[in-house]
Amino acid sequence: MSSNPPDLRPDLARATVRETARPGQPTIGMVSLGCPKALVDSERILTRLRAEGYGISADYAGADAVIVNTCGFLDSAKAESLEAIGEALKENGRVLVTGCLGAEPEYITGAHPKVLAVTGPHQYEQVLDAVHAAVPPDPHPFVDLMPASGVKLTPRHYSYLKISEGCNHKCRFCIIPDMRGRLASRPAHAVLREAEKLVDSGVTELLVISQDTSAYGVDRKHDTHPWKGGEVRTHITDLARELGQLGAWVRLHYIYPYPHVRDLIPLMADGLVLPYLDIPFQHAHPETLKRMARPVAAAKTLDQIAAWRAICPELTLRSTFIVGYPGETEAEFQTLLDWMDEAQLDRVGCFQYENVDGARSNDLPEHVPDEVKQERWERFMEKAQAISEAKLAAKVGQRLEVIVDLVESDAATCRTKADAPEIDGNLFIDSGHEALQPGQIVRVEVEEASEYDLWGRLVS
Repeated sequence: MSSNPPDLRPDLARATVRETARPGQPTIGMVSLGCPKALVDSERILTRLRAEGYGISADYAGADAVIVNTCGFLDSAKAESLEAIGEALKENGRVLVTGCLGAEPEYITGAHPKVLAVTGPHQYEQVLDAVHAAVPPDPHPFVDLMPASGVKLTPRHYSYLKISEGCNHKCRFCIIPDMRGRLASRPAHAVLREAEKLVDSGVTELLVISQDTSAYGVDRKHDTHPWKGGEVRTHITDLARELGQLGAWVRLHYIYPYPHVRDLIPLMADGLVLPYLDIPFQHAHPETLKRMARPVAAAKTLDQIAAWRAICPELTLRSTFIVGYPGETEAEFQTLLDWMDEAQLDRVGCFQYENVDGARSNDLPEHVPDEVKQERWERFMEKAQAISEAKLAAKVGQRLEVIVDLVESDAATCRTKADAPEIDGNLFIDSGHEALQPGQIVRVEVEEASEYDLWGRLVS
């Protein structure tokens, strides 16, 4: 499961939300699990609560109640969510549960019958009602002020920008459409207004997220909305172009390789959005993809990648894959390895297939033994690591723009345009970094590379 990093988990480490409650102010804690889309949900919940006069507690002891925003995508994610609920009950005792696992309330209450309430994903009003019932609000109109950007659980200088909910795909291994529903895009002008507020508040990197970013606006038939004296279409190309005018880095996640994705590449070549595409390919063999109910034109995808790189040579491609999917033969897996040799993707993640309650893939024949999944995962990651190491070695001597994430006494932790926070690599500056500030964009010369990270020095 992809979970928030330790410094975004108040139950695990230092809190990113720090404030002193006024006397008598009701306070709420938050444990946010799962993907960045769930993190955005947590931020929205906390923003609404803060606007109603609740304080935000950085630890269990200081909270009148704790909300656990769960993940329910894989069985391992469900187990972690149940563990987090149990810990919150032990440390605080008054716990409300929301998020994807909340779509299965009996599953939660069967394990933890003492939770106060269970709500499903992005059910903001129901969460607020549950909090009101557990901890009545006590707003103070002259004290409880809310910043325009709302409550953020990420560092100040970057923010996730969720542009839609749900998904129209019917991948056999996935239950997200069952939990979060079909695609529901936000109007373009609403997304752009939020982005403007974030940039005005100091955000220097916007991370655009959804379940299927390239399908943005399909459900709205790409309608138009007034914007800046003109109109903007609810379409990912138009949205990306407008976001690129705001002066922040714009990074696109969860892009499916539809034909119109080619229209995004010139925006990257022109510097309006970062030359970075996060595309969940999942596999390369046509039969495996067919069993997944995924698009099967892997060879055509290689042609697309070549065309994209011809337009924007600095393009970084990130993807995720599943090994050990039911029915995957050694020949099918070898096709995936050969495809990786040709595709030369920059950033790669890989998961061993797991059954998920409610997924249609559970009923497929010829499930792969666990030891074979593990062996294939190791071979896949060995190849992915070798590709990453060679690509990063080629950056030594180059001069790159990087964004500063963290400044400590021994080094500054930064990211290049090729690196998304928490999932990709870092670039470290270990001399002359003392005056740097998080969110600052500086120029460096790369001096050293490892399998996933870079080291460099500041240049003018």
